[in-house]
Amino acid sequence: MNTLRTAMLLAAMTALFMGVGYLIGGSGGMVIALLIAAGTNLFSYWNADKMVLSMNRAVEVDEKNAPEYYAVVQALAKQAGLPMPKTYLIDNPQPNAFATGRNPENAAVAASSGLLQRLSHEEVAAVMAHELAHVQHRDTLTMTIVATLAGAISMLGNFAFFLGGNRDNNNSFGFVGVLVAMIVAPFAAMIVQMAVSRTREYEADRRGAEICGNPLWLASALNKIARGAEQIPNEDAERNPAMAHLFIINPLHGERMDNLFSTHPSTENRIAALQEMASEMGRASPANRREASARPAQPEEASAGPWGKRTEPAPPAEPPQPKPNPWGRNPTGPRRSKGPWS
Repeated sequence: MNTLRTAMLLAAMTALFMGVGYLIGGSGGMVIALLIAAGTNLFSYWNADKMVLSMNRAVEVDEKNAPEYYAVVQALAKQAGLPMPKTYLIDNPQPNAFATGRNPENAAVAASSGLLQRLSHEEVAAVMAHELAHVQHRDTLTMTIVATLAGAISMLGNFAFFLGGNRDNNNSFGFVGVLVAMIVAPFAAMIVQMAVSRTREYEADRRGAEICGNPLWLASALNKIARGAEQIPNEDAERNPAMAHLFIINPLHGERMDNLFSTHPSTENRIAALQEMASEMGRASPANRREASARPAQPEEASAGPWGKRTEPAPPAEPPQPKPNPWGRNPTGPRRSKGPWS
């Protein structure tokens, strides 16, 4: 079903791209738009990860310069049955993370310095498990291609002003077609892009909770990240808003509503779904209930995950303060006063 839905959405984006080309330049414009769409898809397929990582100034790390962070990703990848992805750090105070890559064999995950500073070990593990779920579902390629096509459609709309006065462009719709291309097409592209993102986040939350072993770890992490994103700007994301849907929480300011025009579902709704999942996981089988009745009552537990311990962090009342870094040192250049390498 995911594959069919993805194919339909990408086909819709390509058709929309061709429609804009026709409104601007007639049949010739439609052919040109089709060629541009095909080239954009091909370029995105081979270079999606490089584009996103470069725009966020991510630095690759390994077991030598970020041992604990790298070990968490390594353990989760093994738990999920995935190849070890390339692991990156972003020197950015906003807590956030994303995954990219065209397939599990060529994937990369990245976490910000703010994420490693402000979240517990278990919460960081849950976030990276969410990103590995995107890799496992092959969401990252789809999201990047859709974002690239949406940006290209918006670019064509900007060109409409220059082509609108040309009487020889074989545009049978005239000024009305140009107006539609300028306003409706970018708007429609935005809707398709956001629809792709929202359906994927709920699925990645569920699978990520299964990989790390405890849905409440991810619920707590989402709460902290959402509050951090509200308070701390992400300048790189603000300069490249088409990337916003790749992050686990929307890094842009002012978009927190669970509606058609949000790049992410409501954080509250995601947390509620994870809490329900934790409740379902805590309902023991009849054999387990008989075993549980023979021992003293304990707080409800979820799966231990790959670390052999069970914790259920409660969301703090106040925004968490940055903590001393346990994750490694700066892989390049001198140390800075803030970041995950101090």
